[in-house]
This record gives sequence, C-alpha cells and structure tokens, in this order.
Amino acid sequence: MDARVRDRNRGGVAAAASILIVCGTRPEIIKLAPLYHELRRQPWAHVVWLHTGQHAQMAQPILDSFDIRPDLTLTRQGDSLLDFSLGCRAQLEAVLAGGRWAAVVVQGDTESAFQGALAGFYHGVPVAHVEAGLRTYNLNRPFPEEGLRQMIGRIARLHFAPTARSRQALLSEGVPQQRIWVTGNTVIDAQQWVCAHRGIGRRVNGRGHLLVTMHRRENWGQDIERVCRAIARIAREQPDLEVLFPVHLNPVVHGPVHQLLAGLPNVRLTAPLDYLEMQQALRDAWIVLTDSGGLQEEAPTFGIPLLVLREETERPEALEAGCAAIVGTATDTIVEQVRRLWREPAEFLRMQRAGNPFGDGTASRQIARHLARELGVHASHAGARQEQAHVVG
Repeated sequence: MDARVRDRNRGGVAAAASILIVCGTRPEIIKLAPLYHELRRQPWAHVVWLHTGQHAQMAQPILDSFDIRPDLTLTRQGDSLLDFSLGCRAQLEAVLAGGRWAAVVVQGDTESAFQGALAGFYHGVPVAHVEAGLRTYNLNRPFPEEGLRQMIGRIARLHFAPTARSRQALLSEGVPQQRIWVTGNTVIDAQQWVCAHRGIGRRVNGRGHLLVTMHRRENWGQDIERVCRAIARIAREQPDLEVLFPVHLNPVVHGPVHQLLAGLPNVRLTAPLDYLEMQQALRDAWIVLTDSGGLQEEAPTFGIPLLVLREETERPEALEAGCAAIVGTATDTIVEQVRRLWREPAEFLRMQRAGNPFGDGTASRQIARHLARELGVHASHAGARQEQAHVVG
C-alpha cells in the first residue's frame, strides 16, 4: 500500500490490520461513513476507502458531506450493469492481490457490495457485511437487491445485523450464531453525525410538508401513476398542505410525475436532493410517502410517520414498532391513510412517538469493537479508545 494511504490513517503503523471498505453508491457511502471515521480513530486499524465508481458524480457530494476522500477509486467501464460488474471485478482483483488485507467491509445489497464481497471471498479475506440479514424472500422485490444480499450472506464471515429480526433470518439460513452481531443500523450514526457537524435541525413552524419519493423499478409504470393521482387528490383536498417531491431523473419516473402533478400550486417538484438536503427535508416533514428503504430507517429518528409505497418491506421492524405502515400504490388506499393522519391527531402522535427500532447511534462503535476481537487485535490496542461520544466525528 502506498505511503499516501498509510499517512492518511492516524496512528497507522506497519502492524495495523488493513481494512478495505468497498462501496460505490450513495446509500453505501452514508452507511459506511460513520464506521470509516470510527475505524480511523482506532490505533489498531489501517482503513482504506475504495470507491467502485458505481455512482460516480452522484457520490462526490455525499463523500464531501462526510469529509471523506477515497484512497482508491476504480474506473467505471461501460454504461450497463454487466460492463460495470466486469470492470469492477477485474480492478478489485488487482487491489486484493496487491495487499495483505485483514478484512473487506461491504454494506447492504448493491452490485458494488457483491463484487467487493466476492473479491474478498476468492482471496480468502474475511468479508464483514454491514446491514446483514435484510430479507423479503421475494427475489423480484426488490430486484436485484434481494438476490445480491442473499448471495453476500452466503460468503460473508462476519455479519453485522441491524436488528434481532435480521439476526433470526441469518440463523434460519444456517449462519453460525457466533458470526452474527446485532449492532443497530449505521444510518442512525450518520444522521447524528450530520446533525452535529452540518447543523441539521427543524426549521419550520407548524405541521410541515408532505415529503414524497419514488424510485424502485418494481413501481415503474402504472404504480407511479396511481401514486401521483393520490398525491394530486390530497393536494387539492388540503390546499394548505405543501407537498415536496424530489423527482428521480429516470424518464420512467420523471415523465408521469410531471405530467400528473406539475401545475398544482401546493406541489413542489424538484430535482433529486443531496444527502444533507434530504435530511433537512425529512426533519421539516409532517409525514413521508416513499418506496425507499433508507427513509424507513431514517424517518423515525426525527419522529416522522412514514407510509410505505410498496407491498412488502424488508424492514418489518418499522411496521411492528408503529412508526411506519404499508399502503402500497393503490390511489384510494393512499388517500385514505393520509386523511387518517390528518384527521386523527392521536394516530399521528402514536406513530410520531414510536421511536426508532433500528438503533441508537452506536452501531459503528460496536462494529469496530467486534472487528478488533475477531481479527485478533491486541486487547490494549482495541481498548485504548473505548470512551467515545455517541455522535461519530
């Protein structure tokens, strides 16, 4: 590993365990950023951030938001997922072959995560999977994420599950219990970081806006149209309610959204928001309508009730806790559920006060501690800086 990479790790020494963090998409960056900062504080860890280029220009603002400069950046090859995968795999092969790695850390269920895990597996390097055990057991929903995370689960050695339910899913698949740790979700660590370091806080008085996002391919087509008709009806019924809809740039989303909602005076259609803008929009929301998995985890941190525009979710903990509810994409169902929260303050307060079932902001600290133990780091090194604040920084 070159001197520049080594110098960037405070306290890094030749004997430190070299940890390769592989990520490529915006959600991965968000959820791995607090773990990266935590590992950089550890005297036993020599952490290297590798960006695959899967989300190229979109990734840079997120990296900047968390004060991260990648040590290694791969060159994206081609526009198709196949071209990206082939190029990514070849370049990762060179990285894994060129260093003595103690562990490869991946997060979630992206192509970058799968390629990183596969490269580590082929080189006999322990793969640590952050946010392990999410399942719908429907390979088409979400596609291709469900298949990718199941495959990562088969080759990972260390499984950091966000919840007890995720742990149970892994156990049912035959993963040894001593290889699974319930840590909570690092996305909450990330929220705490930006609140402390970027000044995210509620800036509106009163109810706030209705925040809407849609992007999943299983909702393309008629489902998007049905949701937009519901939003239009809600906007007309409640002219004092502002609707904020950051619209995905894909034409199959952008087209019908603008066709059905543009021109309504209380509906604001914007370009996609960056991470900090989305956190601020979430903080200022009344409720959220979304098919996003990440927002299901983030909204409860701020006490924002969330309605899931899907038929199932791999995050049922939010449903069980009461901070979220599945409404699907049927127009009448969406309208009725929003009306209910508008007209029944007790129901709104129940969801608002449900709390966040996905963790308390200490996931990164827990993962770093488990990594130290599993990698056989000397106890004096691993325990040297155990007294850390809850907010990573």
